[in-house]
Order: sequence, then C-alpha cells, then structure tokens
Amino acid sequence: MLVIPAGAGVAAAADTGTASGWTDDRFHRLAALALLEELRGALLTENSATLTLEHWCAAHRIAGPEAHVVAERDRSIHRPLAASDRVLLAIGQDEPVGYRHVRLTCGGHLLSEADNWYVPGRLTPEMNHQLDATEIPFGRVVMALGFTRTTLSSHLLWSPLPADWVTVAGPAPSQATPLAIPDALIENRALLRRADGEPFSLVIETYQRGLLEFAAPPPA
Repeated sequence: MLVIPAGAGVAAAADTGTASGWTDDRFHRLAALALLEELRGALLTENSATLTLEHWCAAHRIAGPEAHVVAERDRSIHRPLAASDRVLLAIGQDEPVGYRHVRLTCGGHLLSEADNWYVPGRLTPEMNHQLDATEIPFGRVVMALGFTRTTLSSHLLWSPLPADWVTVAGPAPSQATPLAIPDALIENRALLRRADGEPFSLVIETYQRGLLEFAAPPPA
C-alpha cells in the first residue's frame, strides 16, 4: 500500500513525476475517484490500452515530458488458458497458445500488470518474434492488425469514498492524514479481434497505484 505524503511542493512534484499532496479528506478522495473513472472510461472506449496509458502518463506528467510505456516481461510466470477461454478465442483444445505476463511502466512508475494469452497462428511471423524476443508492449506489436477491443468485464478494485460518505463528514483538509492508496485499482478483462473479426488475444489487466503518482489537484 502506498501512503502519499502531504506537504511537498506541487510544482516540484509535477517536474519529477513524484506524487505529493494527496490527503485523506473528502476533496482528494472525490478527485481520486473522478480520475479513476475518467481513466476507466478511456480504457473502455479505446482499442489500445498501451496508447491510453501513454496519453495518461503524458497528461499528468507522471514521467516528465517523455511519456513512453515499457513492457517488462516476467518469464517466470505462466498461467494456462482455461477451457472456457479457448471457446472465447474460438480455438480447439490442441491449438498452440502464447502467453506473456508483463508489467507496464512509465518513467519507473508501475501502471499495469497484465496476463495476455494470444493465438500465434493468427499473427504474423514478425509479430510472434517480437512477442517472444522483445519487451515491446503487445498493443504496439499487433497495431498493424487494425484490431478492436471488446471489454468482457471491468471492476473498480478500490473505491476512494466510503459507503457513508454522503452522510458522514470526513476530516477537514487541515487535519487530514496522508491518503493511503492500495496497489491494485482497476481490473479489466478484454478480448482482442483482428479487423476481420477473428479473436486472437485475451487479456486481464490490473491497473496499479502508479497511475496516481503525480501531484494532487489543489482544493478549489
């Protein structure tokens, strides 16, 4: 769990990408919820999660002026594809399936962890080589397919506001403690299809607290 310290300068934080000023008061909890719902909406409407994260990183200056998302692959992790998910991908039980577990970072900030199962037979040889031998994010590798993304489920894993926030007053900003933000914030499950409609990838993405590691908005 991340505790974002209060009191650091907002301008300095914007320059370095270091989070500051998020306090456990109603204003910053509302701001955090609004930001998470804004990002979740963008992820639900855009086809490339990688490009969406790059835009988010740049807009909030999480990594300075050069916002570039990097995929850090963990080859020690492998999760088999469930039989029901083979049905989603319209493949038989013997069809080879590729797998990647990656952490998407921007300027050293962890934005997302993703499990990605894909059908090598529906990609080009060059795409398969890049997925196997490089750290290039999946969405960038398969961009030439003109793919579309269908969200199967989307869950907000952390609600910044308690259930009774409307009726129970929170602490005043001057008395608030630093806002504690958990590791996992949003989980999305999605199916990717080629331009011809054929599915080729199933992905489960867990979006991380690095998405909020920037200077908190000042109270109105």
